Order: sequence, then structure tokens, then C-alpha cells
Amino acid sequence: MSPAAVFASFFFLVLVGAPIAVALGLTGAASAWWAGFPMVLIPTRFFSSLDNFSLLAAPFYIFAGEIMNRGGITETLITFAARLTRKIRGGAAYANIMASVFFAGISGTAIADTAALGKIFINGMPKQGYTREFSAAVTVASSMIGPIIPPSVIMIVYASVAQVSIINLFIAGIVPGLLMGLACAVVVFLTGMTGKGLPKGEIQAVEKSGGKLAFESLLVFTVPLFIVVGTLSGAFTATEAGGVACVYAMFLGVFVLRTLGGRSILDALRHSMRTTSVLYLVVAGASVLSYVLTVTGAVNGLRDLADGFAGNPTIFLFFILAVLLIAGFFLEPGVQVLLLAPIFLPMARALGIDEMQFAMIFLLSGTLSLMTPPVGICLFVAAQIGEIPIGRMFKAILPFLVAQIVAISLLILFPELVTFLPNLTE
Repeated sequence: MSPAAVFASFFFLVLVGAPIAVALGLTGAASAWWAGFPMVLIPTRFFSSLDNFSLLAAPFYIFAGEIMNRGGITETLITFAARLTRKIRGGAAYANIMASVFFAGISGTAIADTAALGKIFINGMPKQGYTREFSAAVTVASSMIGPIIPPSVIMIVYASVAQVSIINLFIAGIVPGLLMGLACAVVVFLTGMTGKGLPKGEIQAVEKSGGKLAFESLLVFTVPLFIVVGTLSGAFTATEAGGVACVYAMFLGVFVLRTLGGRSILDALRHSMRTTSVLYLVVAGASVLSYVLTVTGAVNGLRDLADGFAGNPTIFLFFILAVLLIAGFFLEPGVQVLLLAPIFLPMARALGIDEMQFAMIFLLSGTLSLMTPPVGICLFVAAQIGEIPIGRMFKAILPFLVAQIVAISLLILFPELVTFLPNLTE
């Protein structure tokens, strides 16, 4: 079966409503049958792909994020960020971006960021004079920081595929994540310089004194810091750090902040189990399809393409950016990692590209698919919250998309922005 037929089969299944995991698994099984492979390969590959210690970290970080989110942390972070920016024009927009940076250290996903922050910012910013489209666009664009600043679920999946250190990925994501936030802030600044400018003001999600607000926010910030420092010190592995983060998050919610009860913990556990199940099914299904495509040589044409980039690693990385931008119209970031990373990663290694730089370019480029139609989940979540037509939403988000592409380009041209922090820890 040709690569074109394989991907056509996959997209057909998705279009008729099959879940992504089912579409991947069925396409992989059909490709294996067509190639004459013994069908016992399918369940064997399906389960062996999940026998990975790195993947064990995912449910821990998902659960820790759920615990923190259900413990009233979102409102505290939003109010803290808004109070810092209330005296400048466009303060609520900057607070939106800052809250995404803060929230990224808790959720690890862009969708959770958009859903949690969107309920407050998309509905609150228009009351201060912002357009509903601009409010939603800032929320979606800044939520792209969620999977980049540690901890990050997508980085765990990438680490399992590329066999690289999770903690190195976490550290490498700090500067790129902040750079993406800066790109969003530049768009807000330029928007404020045009027309009538942007209003001042503060979004107050909770009523707390400045001292109490700062103290509780500081406690929240210790969670990602605890993970990174604890892992670097050798106290525990990145996977073990996820378990420690869960216990620490429950301790903060129950005994310190006193915002978390037994029912909330059970709800968080239930939701985390569903999210983890979906993630593992996608990983297993994609593993089957990726294996069949590799063994049958269906992707050799793409690998031969690497010869054209010999001596030009920078051009190759821009090629990756372009390919993933196009693939993002059809594939979500997790599927891109599982299907395309095994194809392009050997090319990057052959060209001598730093592992961390390639990982960040790949993950950042893939994450942009969450804000582009027709697959852009964050785009649809924000549009639903704000009751905004998708066409108007995408028009409002275009300047942010361009700014983030420029930010990724800077990471391509200046690899030290990615490699600086990981090299310090070696």
C-alpha cells in the first residue's frame, strides 16, 4: 500500500467520525495485512509500544494538573497576573499571556489552558472594551505556551519516541516558551499602538489581599520548580517527580489553600484516567501504523529527501517548520510526534542538529496546529466559549500565528536559545 493510500485511508476514517486512535490502529492493521505481515504483529506492537517507563510519567502530570486546576488555582493565578499589569494599557491582554505562562507550569497542555483561562478572559475582557475576537485570539495564542514550559505531556510522548531525556526536554522548553509569550506580547503592544489603543483595567477572578494572593501564587510556582530541581539534583527521576508532584499538589490543595475536597480529588482522578486512556490508545495505534510504514519502506522517499539538505541543517529545520504547519491542518500535535518524528529525527541526527533544538522546533511547530482550522481544537474551544464564528476567530488570530512563526524562526537561526539551559545542567 502506497503512502498516499495509507494517509487517504486514515483521513477517510477520521472524516466519517472514527476516533483518532481507532483510525490510526485500523489503518495500521490494514497496511500490515496488505503488506502480508502476520496479523499477530498488531496486538504485539500495540501493547509493546506502551511498555515504556517514560510514558508512565504522563498520567502523573495529568493528575497533578487536574488537582491544581480544581483547587481554585486558576482564579488565583489570573488575579495575580492581572494585578501586576492593571496600570498599563492592554493590561488584561498582558495578564492573559502572563497567566498562560503561569498556568503552563501546572497543566502541561494547551487545551486545558484555553478552557480554564478562556472562561474568565474571553468573557471578562470584552466588558473592559476589548473585542470578543481579540480576547479569544490572545487566549488561544498564549495557550500554545502550555505544552512547552515544563511540565509537558507532549514532551513525555516525544521523549518516549525519540529516546531522549524528559528532564532535558523540560529545561530546553523554558526559553522557547517564554519567547512564544513574548511574541504574543509584541502583537498586543503593536495592536495598542494602532487606532484608539487598548484599555487599562484589571480582571479580578477572586477577591484576595495582595499578600495572600502573592503567597498562594508563590506556592503554586513551586510545583514546576520542585519537579525540575528535584530531578536535576538526582532526588528522583522525571517519572517519579510526577508522582511526587501529585502528592505535593494534593497537600497544597487540602491543607494549605484549603480549596480541595475528597469529591474534587475523585473527579480529578476520574478525568485523568479518561485523558490518559485516550492518550495511550493514540500512542498504541500510531505505533502500529508508524512501524508498518517504516518496515515496508513506505517513507523511504521522505528520507531520500534528506540528501538534499546535506550541509544545510538550518534549511532543513525551516523545511520541518513548513511541513508541520501544513500537517497541522490535518493532524494534532500528538499524532504528528508519533507519526512524523520517527521519520524526521534520523535525518536531523544525520545532519548534526542538536537533539534539543530539533525537539523544540518540532514540538513548537506541531503545537501551532491547535490554533489553525480545521483541526485546531483550541480555536474551536475558544470560539465556543465566546460564541464567535470560526472565520472571525481565525482572522483575529492570524497576527499571533505570524508572530509565533517568527519566534520559531529565531530558535532555528539561534540554536543557543534552546541549548543554553540544558548545557548548563550537564
